[in-house]
Amino acid sequence: MEQSQRIETLIIGGGQGGLATSYCLAQRGHEHLVLEQADRPAHIWHTGRWESFTLVTPNWSIRMPGAAYAGDDPDGYLPREQLTAYFDRYVAEHHLPIRYGVRVTEVAPESNRGDRPTYRVYAQTRDGEPLIFLAAHVVVATGLFQRPKIPAFSADLPANILQLHAGAYRNPAALPDGAVLVLGSAQSGCQIAEELYQSGRKVYLATGSAGRLPRRYRGKDMYTWLHETGFLARPADQLPPSRPKFAGNPQLSGKAGGHSLNLHQFARDGVTLLGRVRGADESSMTFAPDLHENLAKADNFGTDLLKMVDDYVARTGLDAPADARDDLSSQLRDGFAAEQRTSLDLRAAGIHTIIWAIGYTFDFSLIKLPVLDGDGFPIQSRGVTAHPGLYFVGMPWLPSQQTGLLLGVGEPAEHIASAITQDTIQC
Repeated sequence: MEQSQRIETLIIGGGQGGLATSYCLAQRGHEHLVLEQADRPAHIWHTGRWESFTLVTPNWSIRMPGAAYAGDDPDGYLPREQLTAYFDRYVAEHHLPIRYGVRVTEVAPESNRGDRPTYRVYAQTRDGEPLIFLAAHVVVATGLFQRPKIPAFSADLPANILQLHAGAYRNPAALPDGAVLVLGSAQSGCQIAEELYQSGRKVYLATGSAGRLPRRYRGKDMYTWLHETGFLARPADQLPPSRPKFAGNPQLSGKAGGHSLNLHQFARDGVTLLGRVRGADESSMTFAPDLHENLAKADNFGTDLLKMVDDYVARTGLDAPADARDDLSSQLRDGFAAEQRTSLDLRAAGIHTIIWAIGYTFDFSLIKLPVLDGDGFPIQSRGVTAHPGLYFVGMPWLPSQQTGLLLGVGEPAEHIASAITQDTIQC
């Protein structure tokens, strides 16, 4: 019979949410263990980002508990390698208890000891060794970026075309010669497309409904305005119906000191814009005739948020003079002049690489309890579920968008750590 290890609290996932919760528990002297399937903490920032990647959010917004950014460039954008080194130091300096190379496969209720439930957690090492943990508390910190999203029809495409997800892209030189088709126009798709066409590649970009924002507006980084106005702190029930919870992030870049991204500028620079991808066969791909609609949605998103900032400035009396160089008033319209193509012959276009930048899916089916809503998202209040001892951290909408960001990850981690220690004391 397999032996089980008892632990007071088990944290599944060593990303920013799991690390923040571990820190908060460690500060309370609470016994716990973090299980991480990769070989280093917050590995997605290293393995799932390209070489030139930098944070899109300013450095001042790095607010992990006990390690808020204290460098000399608060308005800069940390490069990938510096960010991963930051997490390595976070674990080492705070002596966080992490076991690497362990993948959790199932979390199930075990038994009750009086009023206190126990969870049986099944896991496996990289070598295939089965592990079983019995824990009074389980914190799920696996995040939303779990599985790259690639449609099934991708299997119909020619075998001689390299297909990869945005998380596997590294640099232009690593791709085969020839044109590149990027599918998805949120942050990742636009940043990759920009790097590719500026390197001399011919780029085709399939658009979606992601919005765009200026990097700066009225003298401040746009992210600063989103924070100051409370936009990022809104709970999900305050979102307008047109903005789903899991929509792609707006088009922004932190590369080279931070700058705006603009699909109209892409079109002016020679990128061929397309509508949303619909399907594929052995020689071509098909697209919806919605390019102009997608461009209008992106533009309107920015216009609406700039109005929100203007209203906030007027209401609070802030000294934030308008600066035409910072806003969206360049009036670029090039994208609307583009032909709305509904098909693309891949061979004729010389496309040898397709990059899927349409996001990730999340799957919490390892939790063997009725804890998910119709979208597969946890049913919880500030990360606390109706099942005693079961929690979620490290995601947006716990309860606001910023709880999934470096800016706000500490608040839910502190809340969960407090709930865990109070429960332990009471029991």
